[in-house]
Amino acid sequence: MFVTQAPGFASGNSWNTWLAKWFTPLCIAGIVINATGFFVTILDSDGTLYAMVAKTIVERNDFVNLMVFGKDWLDKPHFPFWLIAVSYKIFGINTFAYKLPAFLCWMMGAYYTYKFAFKAYNRSIAQLGVLLYLSAAHLVISNNDVRAEPYLTGFIIGSVYHFYIASLNHKISRHIVWGALLAAFAVMTKGPFVLISIGAGFIVHWIIKRDVRQLLSYKWIIAFVLIAVFSLPEVYTLYMQFDLHPEKEVFGTTGVSGVRFFFWDSQFGRFLNNGPIKGKGDPFFYVHTMLWAFLPWSLIFYIALYWKIFKSGKLFSKQEYITVGGGMIMLLIFSLSKFQLPHYLNILFPFFCIITAQYLCQLQKQAWIRVISVIQSIIIGALLLIPMLLIYFYHPAHTIVAIIYMLLVIVVTLLVFKKNGLTGITGKSFLAALGAYGFLNIFFYTALIDYQSGSNAAEFSNKTTDSSVTRAAVYGTFSHSFTFYTKKEVVYGDLTRLKEYAKQPLLIYTTQEGLEAIRNSGLEITDTHNFPYYHASKLTGAFINYKTRPSVVATHYLVTVVAR
Repeated sequence: MFVTQAPGFASGNSWNTWLAKWFTPLCIAGIVINATGFFVTILDSDGTLYAMVAKTIVERNDFVNLMVFGKDWLDKPHFPFWLIAVSYKIFGINTFAYKLPAFLCWMMGAYYTYKFAFKAYNRSIAQLGVLLYLSAAHLVISNNDVRAEPYLTGFIIGSVYHFYIASLNHKISRHIVWGALLAAFAVMTKGPFVLISIGAGFIVHWIIKRDVRQLLSYKWIIAFVLIAVFSLPEVYTLYMQFDLHPEKEVFGTTGVSGVRFFFWDSQFGRFLNNGPIKGKGDPFFYVHTMLWAFLPWSLIFYIALYWKIFKSGKLFSKQEYITVGGGMIMLLIFSLSKFQLPHYLNILFPFFCIITAQYLCQLQKQAWIRVISVIQSIIIGALLLIPMLLIYFYHPAHTIVAIIYMLLVIVVTLLVFKKNGLTGITGKSFLAALGAYGFLNIFFYTALIDYQSGSNAAEFSNKTTDSSVTRAAVYGTFSHSFTFYTKKEVVYGDLTRLKEYAKQPLLIYTTQEGLEAIRNSGLEITDTHNFPYYHASKLTGAFINYKTRPSVVATHYLVTVVAR
């Protein structure tokens, strides 16, 4: 799909030759490794929360009201849940169906990264940018631990591409419509704040190019109106669920406007830290987060960013500043915000990949090539060493197979690209990264799931529980994974309410403290099963080390109860 010819300025012959040979096989390898996330049980807690919300949509056949544990839920917009719910209706309620829409949007992000770079530069920069995109660490992680970011990544770079094409001529074209539609999808995924990530780069580009008349063009008024129109389904559903029902309690209060939350509190309120959801910010959080989130290309990116801003203007007459303008303004906004999470960076990675690819494709100075070779050699060594250390300390299942896998990765990385030039070290970095990510998805994350007691208890109950037990509940904790994976009807409430449900045998997933409360409540426990529990997405050294792991692992229970 990345073969369209387009004009551009030439890149080095070595890159043209190397990419002509390696782009397709490396692209296939990158997609395959990212797809291994399909086989990993959804991780608590955000992923399973989103999966549970979409499951409730299907069970209630209600695409207007988002519900969590039987209560109205306002935290996120509807659009990704609609996509997941449609996937459930087609493929059933399961892990694959949950992750598929996000994976397709991530693939769309790769496609539009190519299209934008190809139009703005040339084939080599576009192809190399896609390879960087396929192997950026947190993009791979997000195809396993799926939240909103794979959707946003595809929608934002897609909208930027279509608006870029529209900006090159004075006529209204279909690109205005497509750009507005994808921008509206992004808005209905995260809120209107995302329009900054789409529009900021264009404003910077037009100012630097002294093309400020673009700011007054009627095309962008039409685009803004179209975005507003295409976003109306989200506004309508929020109005129906919340604004028409001020009696509903949300965030501990009543009279909450869903429309106001969408337009202000959900994003701008978080940035200003005066909304119902607050956080604590570190202005340098994303500077050091980039060091691991954009591996194996993070250090090259910092060099490329300096070059892009201060050195590249004289080199390319067609220099664009959309990528650096949009990327840096959003990075600054994220850094100033008090609400910071690593996966927020993902939406900027298409911009960062293009900036880095542009730098690599023009690099000719041997001194800098040697510097980058040393940097990447260290990163390659770390990427190959860390999985071996995890094998040693964690002791995952199928340890021998994991060791053989990593030995094969090391051999392939070192032998496939034997040359030490810029293309060779890039190929080694790509293979080492994919090898390490494949290890995480195939061996490490699947081993972590052994301690995700909610999903394990649900799967156990689905296979072994008496068929007469048709209802299940969660008590004393929140377990999105149990609620999502169980095939029982899930009921909610305190012990008084659960006693009513327990007139027929009832399954309850609970903690040690919850188990004691159930015993003291007068409910009769007829069957008990225990499961090891650790919050798999919050790793510590004590948990990773198999010798100290028992000290931090708790026990959760699945009990069958009946009212006496």
